[in-house]
Amino acid sequence: MMRISETVKHLIIINVIMFIGTMTIGNGTLFYDLFAMHFPKNPAFEPWQIITHMFMHGGVMHILFNMFALWMFGSPVEHYLGWKRFLFIYISAGLGAVALQVGFYYFQFLPSYESLVGTGISPSEILHILSNNEVTRNVTQAQLADLKNIFPVFNASMVGASGCIMGILVAFGMMNPEARLMMIFLPIPIKAKYFIPGIIILDLISGVTGQSFFSPSNTAYMAHVGGALTGFIIMWYWKKTQFNKNRWN
Repeated sequence: MMRISETVKHLIIINVIMFIGTMTIGNGTLFYDLFAMHFPKNPAFEPWQIITHMFMHGGVMHILFNMFALWMFGSPVEHYLGWKRFLFIYISAGLGAVALQVGFYYFQFLPSYESLVGTGISPSEILHILSNNEVTRNVTQAQLADLKNIFPVFNASMVGASGCIMGILVAFGMMNPEARLMMIFLPIPIKAKYFIPGIIILDLISGVTGQSFFSPSNTAYMAHVGGALTGFIIMWYWKKTQFNKNRWN
């Protein structure tokens, strides 16, 4: 059994402390409101949430699965790459995850938002309606439909280390393509070079269609894809330049 590496151990400790804070301070809302990643147009958004949401979790099963995956895949990656490169991939994957997920949110948000502005509702009034979930003036059915379209995105929030872990999972797969992995709900060993791309493809399909295959329906699927893509780009670059100062092995 792989011994837990030092950086992985400290990351798990930080995640657990943040989870305890979330569950015990401010009736379960104070930590969440402060440190979860909110949609940038929402008044609850703060710049630090871009980082802090990576250490937040929404429930016991959420943190258990993520910390188990971090230990299982993070420890061998850190042992192989060293703590500096491991941490670089981890944080970069988290940033890539939030960038793609927020970008996808804007892709969903902007058409209806611009449609509303075009009909004469001011941006400030739109934000007031969305923030308070109340219509402050008579609106047409088309305007009401646009408001309903963007309300879920406006109030969306992200928590979890999943994006970071997807980047680490990809790094593990690129280092150990023949390793056999399996899902808890599908106990069939599959080589990492097939298993990991399959998981990413399912996440991409889920993000685009809203159809959940093996994750809760409120999962930020595009964050998974963003984290995985970031991990791949970093590992690909390091592998490509392995004979110069940027080598990864």
